[in-house]
Amino acid sequence: MAAHPVLIQPSGVRFDAPAGTPLLLAAQAAGIKLPSSCRNGTCRACMCLMLDGSVVYGIEWPGLSRDEKEEGWILPCVAQAASALEIQAPGAAPIEAEPPAPVRPLTGARR
Repeated sequence: MAAHPVLIQPSGVRFDAPAGTPLLLAAQAAGIKLPSSCRNGTCRACMCLMLDGSVVYGIEWPGLSRDEKEEGWILPCVAQAASALEIQAPGAAPIEAEPPAPVRPLTGARR
């Protein structure tokens, strides 16, 4: 399966987006968190600016106006990379592992 490189600005983080995979899921698989909520193209929480490249959508008409699409705005939750991409997503951050649960000593006492 082909994959397209994605560069996130301003952080400079990079990941590969497999063909047919929404950018949001590809970023998460690479350990990168992008803002999101509904994951179906309606809430616009993940909206970011595409600086270079092209995308295709997994749904007929995502929650963007014609003007927003022409200006380069995309919804990573439903957008799939059709080429190498450069996007502006200031909220992008590494997914942090949850800290391990604290170890509780076994005392043998029951409460």
